[in-house]
Amino acid sequence: MQENTGNPFTVDFGREPQEMIPRTRMMRELIDSFTAEQPASHVYIVTGVRGSGKTVFMTAACKALRQEKDWTIVELNPERDLLQSLAAKLHEEKKLKGIFRAARINLAGFGIGVQIEGAEPIRDIEVALARMLASLQKHQKKVLIAIDEASNSPGMRVFASAYQILLRQNLPVFLIMTGLYENIRSLQNEKTLTFLYRAPRIALEPLNIGRMTDSYARIFGVEQKVALEMAKKTKGYSFAFQVLGYFTWKYRKDPHRVHVEYKQYLEEYVYEKIWAELSDGDRKVLYAIATTEGGMVSAIREKLSMTSNQFTPYRTRLIRKGIISGETYGIVKFELPLFDEFVKENA
Repeated sequence: MQENTGNPFTVDFGREPQEMIPRTRMMRELIDSFTAEQPASHVYIVTGVRGSGKTVFMTAACKALRQEKDWTIVELNPERDLLQSLAAKLHEEKKLKGIFRAARINLAGFGIGVQIEGAEPIRDIEVALARMLASLQKHQKKVLIAIDEASNSPGMRVFASAYQILLRQNLPVFLIMTGLYENIRSLQNEKTLTFLYRAPRIALEPLNIGRMTDSYARIFGVEQKVALEMAKKTKGYSFAFQVLGYFTWKYRKDPHRVHVEYKQYLEEYVYEKIWAELSDGDRKVLYAIATTEGGMVSAIREKLSMTSNQFTPYRTRLIRKGIISGETYGIVKFELPLFDEFVKENA
């Protein structure tokens, strides 16, 4: 969909919007950890439901670290050969070329760079990366690798295993990965990649309602009370904040059309995909939640004819996926705006 001229909101996935609500505490935690003299962790994993802002958060982290002295940021496509892509992108960094040339690192065997006279071509990509990073370490350089939408693919497993070796060699390489809960969990469950279990995980929480309210009030010139009602409609869901703002800007004189477009856009671009990826059991549980007034767990279990032990795995999994919340004891509620309506219509 084309952007409206001057519209400060975006409905494009992954693109850093003009108007956004920063997650200051989470961002500070990650940046402070990576830039510490003795980093507490070299890996951060960012998870959340589709549209929760994982890509935008990772992009903001990369942008922040680009401002730090001696950091190089490399964003990798998980559908390609990650190790060769990493070597190629590092080699193409203008500020690093001199370091690699002085270290006589010959990558011509991989089709990267040119032959270096008197330097034997490196034949193994892991050896090449270790030598490249070791040469950067001598110049106090650090590398951040960013991978969006990681999953348990063969290429990702090969990369993660190699990255683990680079870490054991104390090389200056850091990693941010984003992914859906189930994809990250599947990758962590690989018996050779247990180091990922120890990596700090940032589960993106709903955006701050107060900051969204201030944003809507400033942009649309409405009273705080009106802006607060708008913010509440999003339930703090990052994509909903953008979509509601986008269509309010576009159809500000037609509130009914704003609601219709808002609901339809969420369903077509996010909810249908989430629904398709759920098991039949998850769908039945969500329908029971959607049709139970007040979200009382006891009433939901009774409707499903489930014991507490039978219901708990569903509850836990749906919370981790970011679809429901269980903050109040004995009650569950939907985290996503209008998702209860979608469930009733599609179950």
